Amino acid sequence: MNPDEFYNFESKIFSELESRLSLIPEEADRAKRIETIAKSVAPAASPEDIRKVIADSKSFDILDKYLDDEKVEDIMINNTSNLFVYTSGSGYTKEGERVASKKDLDMLVKKLKMYATTSVSNQKIFDVHLPNGSRANIVDSPMGADITVRNFKRGALSIIDLINNGELSYNLAGRLWLYTEGLKVRPANLLIGGMPASGKTTLLNAMFSFFRPEQRVVVIEETYELNTETQENTVRLETSPSLPMEELVKNSLRMRPDLIIIGEVRGPEAKDMLTAMNIGKISMGTIHASTARDVITRLEHSPMNIEMDIIPLIDAIIIVSQVNEATKLVRKVTQVSEISGLETQVLLSDLYSYDYKTHKSSDVLPSVTYRDTLAKLTGYTPTEIVIEEQRRGKILERLNKLGIKDLKGINAFVKEYYQDPKKALAKIDLANLGTLPW
Repeated sequence: MNPDEFYNFESKIFSELESRLSLIPEEADRAKRIETIAKSVAPAASPEDIRKVIADSKSFDILDKYLDDEKVEDIMINNTSNLFVYTSGSGYTKEGERVASKKDLDMLVKKLKMYATTSVSNQKIFDVHLPNGSRANIVDSPMGADITVRNFKRGALSIIDLINNGELSYNLAGRLWLYTEGLKVRPANLLIGGMPASGKTTLLNAMFSFFRPEQRVVVIEETYELNTETQENTVRLETSPSLPMEELVKNSLRMRPDLIIIGEVRGPEAKDMLTAMNIGKISMGTIHASTARDVITRLEHSPMNIEMDIIPLIDAIIIVSQVNEATKLVRKVTQVSEISGLETQVLLSDLYSYDYKTHKSSDVLPSVTYRDTLAKLTGYTPTEIVIEEQRRGKILERLNKLGIKDLKGINAFVKEYYQDPKKALAKIDLANLGTLPW
């Protein structure tokens, strides 16, 4: 085939495969499907031409080098006009290259659409799950398609990675561990707030290392982002135009969950989340808001419309933000607040805050409301619970020094700690810390 003939041949094959490859996980099986379609499109096509189509299907052209770069978080192709990337620590950067022509853009879109999972608005908007775990959004426009790719991190950041990055302290990480596990009897109902790209999902994902192994977790997201590999008994659900978040949250209550994770709380599903909390199902999720008070305001108003008197079912609100320090964008936990009751408004106890002027954080003040809840349910004294929280911060510090920093490594030790705290502490030379009278 000459170049024009081959372009048309390849274009027809990729069009035929729209949305068909997203459910084929193995590369060899995808190659077989492409070969089958190629032979039906052009029975006289040579084996060499088919091999070239299969090879081309594995490349996303201009996107490839950015998809392979761990520092790149987002890739934005603004039709054929320009290309921007969002990089950790640097923010937005305009690249010197762009999609060369409308023809090249159309071919790239066809390649991406082979992995489309949903489409809305009369086939004008597509969500795509790429084989490497990245996700793309495609919007058709008069100027040509606009493509936004959220780049998948091969190794999800752990809580120790976040400590080493300066996002939070060991003491605060110990608090989050206690919130997440709840001394086996009562994990905290949590919302992690922040603006877009502030690190909400990253922090939530890091906390997966602390879940107890016997917990059944139901994770509900608009698009898969969370890394659930440390938790065996996990159900992962994804919304679609026919299955909105609200319906999936309602249905999750029929799935015997110990813990419901909502990727992003933004609409009527908030009521169902609070209903789950009210019947004893622990819930955690993220929400767009810049302060703990903003979280409360969002919950109380449309489209969530949560009655003020049930908001205290939420135990704590954690806020993460992007902060400009010495001309560099860094992520920080900027506020931790517990909901402590009701008067004329929902009462918040601020236990941790970041000072934007001095770029320093306050000490982690002792938990009161949640600590007292645990004390009542476990029989431990408030002092014992505070000491256990501090102990967990010291455990994470020791794991870091020992080089145990990844999600799986932390989770493996955490499981040992839950099973036999004394033995686990002795293993890392922290037997002198003592343990709760488990």
